[in-house]
Amino acid sequence: MIIKDLSIWKIFDSRGEETVECEILTEKGVFRASVPSGKSKGKREAVSVDFARAKKSAAELKKLLVGREFSSVREFDKALLDADGTDDKSRLGGNVLLGYSIAFSRARASERDVSLWLLLRREFFPNADDSRRPSIFANLMNGGAHADSGLDIQEYMLVVRPGKNYADDVALAVDVYRSLGNTLRKKFKSKVLPLGDESGYALPLKDNFEPIKLLENEISARKLGKKCSIALDVAASSFFTGKAYKFGGETLNAKELCKRYEDYFKRSKYLCSIEDPFAEDDVDGFRMLLPKLGEKWAVGDDLTTTDAKRIREMAAKRAINAVIIKPNQIGTVSEACDALTEAKNLKLHTIVSHRSGETEDAFIISLARASSADGVKIGAPAHERMVKFNELIRVYEE
Repeated sequence: MIIKDLSIWKIFDSRGEETVECEILTEKGVFRASVPSGKSKGKREAVSVDFARAKKSAAELKKLLVGREFSSVREFDKALLDADGTDDKSRLGGNVLLGYSIAFSRARASERDVSLWLLLRREFFPNADDSRRPSIFANLMNGGAHADSGLDIQEYMLVVRPGKNYADDVALAVDVYRSLGNTLRKKFKSKVLPLGDESGYALPLKDNFEPIKLLENEISARKLGKKCSIALDVAASSFFTGKAYKFGGETLNAKELCKRYEDYFKRSKYLCSIEDPFAEDDVDGFRMLLPKLGEKWAVGDDLTTTDAKRIREMAAKRAINAVIIKPNQIGTVSEACDALTEAKNLKLHTIVSHRSGETEDAFIISLARASSADGVKIGAPAHERMVKFNELIRVYEE
């Protein structure tokens, strides 16, 4: 496939922050990809550049790539990585590289006359089990850096295990979200509820455990205990001072915070997963918690930043048994797929995830199916996030 032209545009994500949309022209047509942004970022993530620098990067890549022929996503990505030449994509920008990498993947799928997920499956995950379908991680309540609710924990998620079809699963998530909204309107005597960056409810509840209790009540009221559970994204780096954790109005060391999480899991029979429970460099904190969770998930995100090498290191240290995959943390489709492959080889659970600042690009759904991920994290089933929920239904009906 020969690249005929490259373009780049400034667009705005769901938080109103500028981001980029990249465009590739081939003989098959025009193919685009827009790149999300994250408000809560790990320090090892690929660097995102502003649009002024992105335009210069695009101009350089245009001179380098137009007229060249590429026969695979990995070959194209290698050209991008060679052009950048840095570990953190700081020269050209991870957001620019990812935009073109996804756009090329779409162009390649068109050339091969296959769905995007199937193209990725054949190139990167030939042994994936297509019978495996991911659970939906839907963020219903926001705190931390994603909201002004006063809660320390960033996300309280409803986890919906896959059933016969995703249309019913998505409808269930929407129903619980709306019902929770009605409960909160009555509780706060307000018709309008504040929302966080991912459209989860963002209200000043009495403590960090109360949202868990509210979600438990919704699950119990519908007798959904076999279908639904609860997951947390703590994003603990946001309340780590460098020496201690400011959590629930107290100053806690890692051991004390670990005990607090243990207590949460004992108090909630529906709590199944906890993401980034400690700061991104507090590996000992992760190692302390993991053996206490049994079959529950201890998920690395800021800890691992979709980097295959880092995932391998944290698995070897027995710090995690699950990992978040966010393509824009690493910068190219190939590297995100390598991170997924590494995680699966290590028997870690995998969750392909969106970002807080989202666009309408639903690439992550195709990536989840291609890799047979265990979970897909989308956000609240409302507003701009519904694009990805609808794509989930479409892609898994193919």
